[in-house]
Amino acid sequence: MAALTHARYGKDNIRLYKVHRNPDATQSVTEMTVCTLLEGDIAASWTAADNTNIVATDTQKQTVYVMAKLHPVNPPELFGSILADHFLQQYPHISVAHVSIVVHRWARMSVDGAPHPHSFVRDSDEKRVVEVVARRGQGLSIKSGIKGLLVLKSTGSQFWGFHRDEYTRLPETWDRILSTEVEAGWNWRAFSGGLEEVKKEVEGFDKAWEDARKITMETFAKENSPSVQNTMYLMSEQILASAPRVESVEYTLPNKHYFEIDLSWFKGLKNTGEDAEVYAPQSDPNGLIHATVTRQDVASSKL
Repeated sequence: MAALTHARYGKDNIRLYKVHRNPDATQSVTEMTVCTLLEGDIAASWTAADNTNIVATDTQKQTVYVMAKLHPVNPPELFGSILADHFLQQYPHISVAHVSIVVHRWARMSVDGAPHPHSFVRDSDEKRVVEVVARRGQGLSIKSGIKGLLVLKSTGSQFWGFHRDEYTRLPETWDRILSTEVEAGWNWRAFSGGLEEVKKEVEGFDKAWEDARKITMETFAKENSPSVQNTMYLMSEQILASAPRVESVEYTLPNKHYFEIDLSWFKGLKNTGEDAEVYAPQSDPNGLIHATVTRQDVASSKL
């Protein structure tokens, strides 16, 4: 005998663009990709070929467009909460709604030394990301984050004092290139009061994202990093200090390596150590470092 133990379904890669026409004749734009996933009394579709309780994925897509017209899409934490709450309110047989949002970067162009009223440029692959989960009777949980923020510094990084044994070939270094593609996330204290409680935090969502981005870049630039591990911990501490409602911070930082090239074979040309100027960027393999840093009172309550 077999039993269905878990099921969810939805619509992925819903592309959405919204323009806001401001009173001063300027325009603001937002482009995002949305994913919706639903859980609830839907098992019969799998086990009995009965689709009675299935909210079609096309219906979910159309709902995203309608909600985007009726409500603000910024901050994305609010829009995700509006969508997730709607699915529970509209469909009594749905018990959990997941909404994931990726915001694609459009920066206002500067033309003739001034911000252009309606022209934009995608100046990086950096993305603002949000995950919202609404559970019937339990409110909303929200995770915000940053992905694709590529950073590099040409000095100001070290790595030494690590464990050595017969398998170790890596030399210690007190000066190296450090580059990574930042993936950071911060988990908000649960919004047990649902959508109305989320609405009260609207300004805090944008501030937390701006602070996290600034903290990440400034700490990366200023810290003479003894390790990626220590640097991400310092970043996490500062985000927790700046956003009182955030309970935990997560970082994933791949270490993108740049190796010196020995050119001594060419007429004794020096290009190692203090003479190194030309490097070979490495795509793989690479170091990969993860950490979750939790507010102390929250961590203690979970012990």
